[in-house]
Amino acid sequence: MALGPIKKVVLGSVAFAVFWILAVFPAVPFLPIGRTAGSILGAMLMVIFEVITPEQAYSAINLPVLGLLFGTMVVSIYLERADMFKDLGVLFSWKSWGAKDMLCRICIVSAISSALFTNDTTCVILTEFILKIARQNKIRPEPFLLGLASSSNIGSSATPIGNPQNLIIAIKSGISFGEFVLGLLPAVLFGVFVNALILLCMFWRLLSDVKEEEDAHQISLATMSSSKSLESHEYPITEPASSQSSPDINRDGGHSKNLKNRLSELDMCSDSCGEIELKKSVLSKEATDNMFSKKKEEQMEERFARGGAQGTMEMMTDLESGSQQFTEESKLNRWKRLSLKLCIYLGTVGMLVAFLMGLDMSWTALTAALFFVILDFKDAGPCLQKVSYSLLVFFCGMFITVEGFNRTGIPSSLWSLMEPHAPIDHASGIAVLAIVILVLSNVASNVPSGKLMP
Repeated sequence: MALGPIKKVVLGSVAFAVFWILAVFPAVPFLPIGRTAGSILGAMLMVIFEVITPEQAYSAINLPVLGLLFGTMVVSIYLERADMFKDLGVLFSWKSWGAKDMLCRICIVSAISSALFTNDTTCVILTEFILKIARQNKIRPEPFLLGLASSSNIGSSATPIGNPQNLIIAIKSGISFGEFVLGLLPAVLFGVFVNALILLCMFWRLLSDVKEEEDAHQISLATMSSSKSLESHEYPITEPASSQSSPDINRDGGHSKNLKNRLSELDMCSDSCGEIELKKSVLSKEATDNMFSKKKEEQMEERFARGGAQGTMEMMTDLESGSQQFTEESKLNRWKRLSLKLCIYLGTVGMLVAFLMGLDMSWTALTAALFFVILDFKDAGPCLQKVSYSLLVFFCGMFITVEGFNRTGIPSSLWSLMEPHAPIDHASGIAVLAIVILVLSNVASNVPSGKLMP
């Protein structure tokens, strides 16, 4: 495409420059509106400057990319609730041989998870996990965080769903999921190996200075307390009183303390009829199950007021029945969590198989996401609120802005000048093209570069 009119070229370049500056530097002092608003501003300027028409701007938005991105986000959210990333984190510590071994595991696990569930999700979830492991074992976290950042980016390039630019390239080029994976897998494996080797050489002395535990050369496992698992989000189980007290007890100003005081009073005034053992059992039940509600406590207080062993026996009977009911509910909830977790895992595997079979990736991801929503059988609002809608809006603005910039003729003219020096059927041409893409991705960000290059 030849260069357009001078007015169109100048105004289109200004609009794209505004978008590029705010996309690369979202907190610029003269216009600190952020990356998402910057993309919308660039798109709006393209229409206002009449670089493209409103109809062309609407048609520039790539709905398959947005649908695939939205679907994979929802799938990742349900996988996070199913503790998938926590299960992956267990691999960091399972029979670990030390800090060097853990660094290699981080590189491998982050590469695999980012290839399947996007690098952004992998980095967000596993960063806190790595920090906790490093803090518990008194290890500097820098080598492991660098391994996570670099390997997640390398691994994400293996599949079309690994990162947003891959989505754009795969959909616009028409490359199938299987062809994409087979074409990039060897380079990704080599890249992960070289990256881990470089990190080991850089931090060998630091990792060698780590003092391992004497009884077992294992890195202790940290718990991801901040992640919203299925257990904590959907099926809360009352914790023992030693670690967490009941909300009703805390709210009502210490009913459990009053109960213990009354038991102490009974203990002081009891005779030798065996009431001491009964009251000790009552205290043990209270400490183990923490099942007292306000209504139950009032009933117990009435029975204490009647006094004697009869009231204590009635209370003991209620406690045993409540404990049995609690155990049954706990088992039922546990089976529900395990069943839902298994279905989410199987649904994700089915989605990946559908990708490999060549089915439409966008509709496949949306189908898997909707399947998880229906399977959960609850209001999907809390999960859908976690979707990064700002990223989807950023993509909409970017599609319009890049389309307007392409219509100025500048990208095609630059490519015409570079094409003789970068033939893709020669090693030298591939090297030149790789250098141009590398520089452009680091200067102009990888997502806009991926949109411009196809």
